This record gives sequence, structure tokens and C-alpha cells, in this order.
Amino acid sequence: MFGRNDSVDTLSRNLDHARVKRDALASDVTALTAQIAEIEARLSEEKNRRECDRVLGEIEAIKKRIKQTTSALAPLIGKLCEATERAAAIVPEARALDSFLLSVATEVDSVIDPLLRELDRRADEVRLGRAALDDLPCLANEAPTELPSGDLPLERAAAGMRQTI
Repeated sequence: MFGRNDSVDTLSRNLDHARVKRDALASDVTALTAQIAEIEARLSEEKNRRECDRVLGEIEAIKKRIKQTTSALAPLIGKLCEATERAAAIVPEARALDSFLLSVATEVDSVIDPLLRELDRRADEVRLGRAALDDLPCLANEAPTELPSGDLPLERAAAGMRQTI
């Protein structure tokens, strides 16, 4: 009889030990689950921050390219206007090209500032977290958009001037 009680006591102790071990493991699982959730939240925040930085960088690159191109365009139009004024002394029809060039310069100036303001507004939306980043295109890896050759108003006007000369 004495041997039976020892095995019952041993089994009872083993059961208690297993329950304590189970409870400790359950506590560890709960703690690990909380840590995983915290790490996932930090990872998500970091991904969002990086995506915001990427979009803001692309917007700034677009603005810089627009400003550089616009600043390069103005002197070119000025030089073309000077050349067409000189040409007008020989070919009066050149004044039409001069007038066209001035209207192109005016039109470019009238649309650039609103475009830059809209880009700034979109950048502010990204900074404030109001913009859906998934809706914004990824432009960093795209080649610069080139204007189609032979279909520009300036080229058509120049071609018309060459025909009249």
C-alpha cells in the first residue's frame, strides 16, 4: 500500500510541475505575442515613413526639374525672339513667329506657378498623412518623359515660317 501512495504523490507532483511549466509557457507566449505586435507596429510605421520620404523626394525632384527646365526655356525663347526680330527685317512674316514665341513664354509662365503650388499642396498632404500613398505613382525609376518630336506648336510654326521664306 505504501508504494501506491508514493506513485500517487509522484504523479501529483509531476502534474503540479507540468501545470506550473504550462502556465509559465503560456505567460511567455502572451509576452512574445505582445512583443510581436509591437515590432509589427513599429515596422509598419517605418515603412510608412519611408514611403512618405520616397514620395516627398519624388515631388521635390519633379519640382526641381520643372524649375530647371523653365529657367533654361526663358533664355532660349529670348534668343529666338532676338533672332526672329532680326529676321523680320528681311522676312516680315518672322514677326508671327516672334509673337508666337512670346505667347508660348507667357503661357508657360501662367501654368508653372499653379503647377508648383499644387505639387506643394500634395507634398503637404503626404506630410500630414492625408494622402493615400498607394494612389501616388512611383516615378523614381521611370525615364524622363520626352516631348513627341514633330508635334510641337513651336516646330509647326517654325516649319510654316520656313515654307514662307
